[in-house]
Amino acid sequence: MASSTLPWLAASTAKVETLIEALPWMQQYRGEIVVVKFGGNAMIDPELIEAFAQDIAFLRYAGVKPIVVHGGGPHISRMLDRLGIESEFRAGYRYTSGEAMEVVRMVLGGQVARELVSAINDVAPVATGTSGEDAGLFQARRKTTDAAGNPVDLGHVGEIVAVNPQVVAADIAAGRIPVVSTIASDVDQPRKALNINADRAAAALAVALGARKLVMLTDVEGLYRNWPDRSSFTSTITSDELRELLPSLESGMIPKAQACLEAVDGGVSRATIIDGRVAHSTLLEIFTTDGFGTEVSS
Repeated sequence: MASSTLPWLAASTAKVETLIEALPWMQQYRGEIVVVKFGGNAMIDPELIEAFAQDIAFLRYAGVKPIVVHGGGPHISRMLDRLGIESEFRAGYRYTSGEAMEVVRMVLGGQVARELVSAINDVAPVATGTSGEDAGLFQARRKTTDAAGNPVDLGHVGEIVAVNPQVVAADIAAGRIPVVSTIASDVDQPRKALNINADRAAAALAVALGARKLVMLTDVEGLYRNWPDRSSFTSTITSDELRELLPSLESGMIPKAQACLEAVDGGVSRATIIDGRVAHSTLLEIFTTDGFGTEVSS
């Protein structure tokens, strides 16, 4: 009998050890706001969406206050292609014409947000969708320069100039999980909307709410100090080191790096870029000693 129970006991002990490893991190983040930016190809994989929803529900029931900020690049690209609307990327941002802006608005608020809220509510029925236009949450002005300060035409793409987090704070106070779409009000043209980068929107919201941590899901393992040399992957980097590295990054990684810097400079303790293609990567980052991806700190 002893020999038959030992394998079961070993497996159970391993599970308990995993829970014990998570304990100090649960203590550290309990009652704290954690902003998670959901994006990349994880958004179009049903299994990864389900795993992400479970992660967010776990955070909520572990006493953390998660906020999800989402983009919708794959969904937007697919819809623009279906409608025959040209789309291109400039300086790491999607050029957004007036015609494309209507599609972005429709897809983010009407499709992506609904799918994500529904997935989370299947596990923890407290998620609610919020647009960046609601109650002046995100207010932006058209972006006219790239990361180096050179002029660039991005159409209806905005840079956040103000955040009014009251609508999100109210959801948190009520025990809900806010799921935020990254559309902003144009401060120069009332009733007009701007497409804003989800990474930087997540950072701005994290700063405005005094979040403890910012986690950004993407389609790479993290940051490389000398891409494409895969041996140059780094699990930790300081904000000063990242600032020096910024000009050498690929265009798609630049907004993510900028978001990390803006978050840490704004008082968020840690900002982490993780691989959203790995199921439960959010929990691996927050509740394990080794962490996951690349962590940026001051």
